Amino acid sequence: MIKLLFTFSTLLSCLFSFSQIKGTVTSSINAPLPVVNIFIENTYVGTTSNNEGKYELNIIKPGKYTVVFQYLGYKTLKKSITITKFPFVLDAQLNEEDISLNEVVINTEENPANQIIRNVIKNKKELQNKIKGYKANFYSRGLIRIENAPKKILGQEVGDLGGGLDSTRSGVIYLSETISKIEYKKPNKLKERVLASKISGDDNGFSFNSASEIDFDFYNNTVELGNQIISPLSNNAFNYYKYKLQGVFYDDKGNLINKVKAIPKRENDRVFSGYVYIVEDQWSIYAVELEVTGKQAQMPAADIIIIKQNFSYSKNDKIWALISQSINFKYGILGITGSGRFNAVYSNYEFNPIFDKKNFTKEVLSFESEANKKDSLFWNKKRPIPLTNEEATDYLKKDSIQLVKKSKPYKDSIDHVNNRLKIGALISGYSYQNSHKNTNFSLSSPIGKASFNTVQGWNSNMNISYTKNYNEYKRYFKTNVNIDYGLSEDKLRATAAITYKFNNTSKPFLTLSGGIKTEQFNPSNPISRTENMVSSLFFEDNYVKLYEKGFVQLYYNKELFNGFHLASSIAYEKRNALFNTTSHVMLPEDNDTYSSNNPINELAYGIAPFTNHNIIKFNTMIRIRFAQKYMTYPDSKFNFYNSKYPTLTLEYEKGLNASNKNLNFDQVKIRLTQNFDIGNKGNFTYNIKTGTFFNAKNIAFMDYQHFNGNQTHVNSGNYTNVFNNLPYYSLSSNSSYFESHAEHNFKGYILGKIPLLNKLNYNLVIGTHILSTKENKPYNEFSIGINNIGWGKYRFLRVDYLRSYQNGFINDAIIFGINF
Repeated sequence: MIKLLFTFSTLLSCLFSFSQIKGTVTSSINAPLPVVNIFIENTYVGTTSNNEGKYELNIIKPGKYTVVFQYLGYKTLKKSITITKFPFVLDAQLNEEDISLNEVVINTEENPANQIIRNVIKNKKELQNKIKGYKANFYSRGLIRIENAPKKILGQEVGDLGGGLDSTRSGVIYLSETISKIEYKKPNKLKERVLASKISGDDNGFSFNSASEIDFDFYNNTVELGNQIISPLSNNAFNYYKYKLQGVFYDDKGNLINKVKAIPKRENDRVFSGYVYIVEDQWSIYAVELEVTGKQAQMPAADIIIIKQNFSYSKNDKIWALISQSINFKYGILGITGSGRFNAVYSNYEFNPIFDKKNFTKEVLSFESEANKKDSLFWNKKRPIPLTNEEATDYLKKDSIQLVKKSKPYKDSIDHVNNRLKIGALISGYSYQNSHKNTNFSLSSPIGKASFNTVQGWNSNMNISYTKNYNEYKRYFKTNVNIDYGLSEDKLRATAAITYKFNNTSKPFLTLSGGIKTEQFNPSNPISRTENMVSSLFFEDNYVKLYEKGFVQLYYNKELFNGFHLASSIAYEKRNALFNTTSHVMLPEDNDTYSSNNPINELAYGIAPFTNHNIIKFNTMIRIRFAQKYMTYPDSKFNFYNSKYPTLTLEYEKGLNASNKNLNFDQVKIRLTQNFDIGNKGNFTYNIKTGTFFNAKNIAFMDYQHFNGNQTHVNSGNYTNVFNNLPYYSLSSNSSYFESHAEHNFKGYILGKIPLLNKLNYNLVIGTHILSTKENKPYNEFSIGINNIGWGKYRFLRVDYLRSYQNGFINDAIIFGINF
């Protein structure tokens, strides 16, 4: 049946084909050539061939044309044709290019490749300035395969990945394509409007193969691929690369093209290897064939990434412009391996247009309302690169499967299997789903959440939740109940919450919650349940300090307008002091004992750190992300982090109507954060906080400003919001305070240059942390560490040495951490 449908689909595709010139490009031995650039001479009307060498080129009018076939390593071929009717079949056979050094005059005093690269570096600003802006058509298609997929990953069922796996558990797991209009204005304004978007097996999905994600300019000093990779045409390229002139050849216009090999000086530097093709005298890029390993880019899942770019020259514009780009990659991690490719075609350039002042906004990517509803007739007409048999089969197969998967009987059958109660639910919990009604009920396992603290003893909690999704998950209603029981304390506590999300554009949430629970005095919860359990049972260090809170709270948050986010809450709280109820320990020490549950004085056993009381707390927070860019698609908005500007947070907190009026207070907080790359020199992050209290002399200790300390010598990943050698509550303040964290990760800039050590691929990280309060002298921490420690692809460990000072040296420490 599938074969019959495929044959019928192919027939329809031929009958309704709107491609005007089509054919196949092969080598001299009749092997198909993929990603060949095919375009009309002296224009930017073009396409590329697919992996089977097939192409389609849209021409509107009959007439005389010269079609150019350009492919790296092969001689450019021109064919003059006269079209009287459509479709017009034009096959091409390309011969290998004669690349030699015969045309090169060798200067024994200098490597000729070095001089070529110096000329490019010298002239690249002028070349970039030729393009002050442009408009163009953009097409992209992406495909990802998986090979021998495991049936389970970390105990979780993998399934058939949407019908993409064959009997060997291999196949296409992602296939999508995008047609869009792009507009660019120097230096960095890029706007994209997606006209059509298609994802195999998902007629409601939107492809995010955007132009901005693959905007790789090798004239720039670095190219972003997860990390900043140094371009072979960077201003400081000679610090990282050696060059060798492999040979030269002439293109169809008589330009002498230099093929230069870029060779990394050190194998683990953030650099490419491969070839750059440079036009003699003009010193422009003709093409690039460059690759970088996942190890070099510090992308653990990637094995290798290969980027190819091809440029074409227009006599009218006197510009070498990018006309095609391909990204091929291989990946492998956790036993999962595969490969993929993303091909892009740029066409119909209009250079240096005059843009309206309001043309460029913070909206950088948008989708037309029916972009994901285009039918096959539209795609057959507009798609510039023909589908391969593999791609056509995948579309047909998954689109057919999708029709079945949308039906109620299918959804019910899948739910029937997934909703079965399994033995593993005793640890992981149980979930019941009704896919047809978009509802989900879940019950967590109390065994999986068992923990220990000295207030409750052995304790656990169970969460019961129900979720109803609307409008393709753009809105939802959720209710949950959390039940907590402490064995030594012999007390049951429970909380409940109801949440409603109104839309997926400004994303407003309204939550009503209440109940009774235990809470750390520092609401940031600086010590996790697991960390405290281990430190208590094995080292007799009970760092968590708890009090009981009964509460009713109303919480609301929303993005009022782009980059301006509001969150506000009001709560009634009843607070009661708690005390240790157990001295249980697994590895007791003769000269050690548990501290009290009083965070102010660890020896104050049986003494409450505050008087039981009631209070109303009001909080409002405004977060401003300056120059925030975003994308929109129907009924949804997605924000992009802009590393060029900081994020500012303003917060006001008020305690009022307390049972003891001395407990009322006001607090104002300001926070500034930013994370950005400094070219090839690494990544810098800072987090600055300051605030002050009013009328807060006698407030309860949980209302103080607490600073995240760390006494476990283990960090779970947050290094710019913690003092890794500071006791948790030693500097808590109810007056004015200033807190600053800064860290720089050199990303191989330093250690990558040290012989032998650079083979380890470690990163040097330095940091400084400052805390100043009105009551205490300034506290400082200075750290130096190494991250990216591990084996093979699994490199998530970090070790730091730090020294802390307050009115002189206090002590030092070694911190072990996990850093992804």
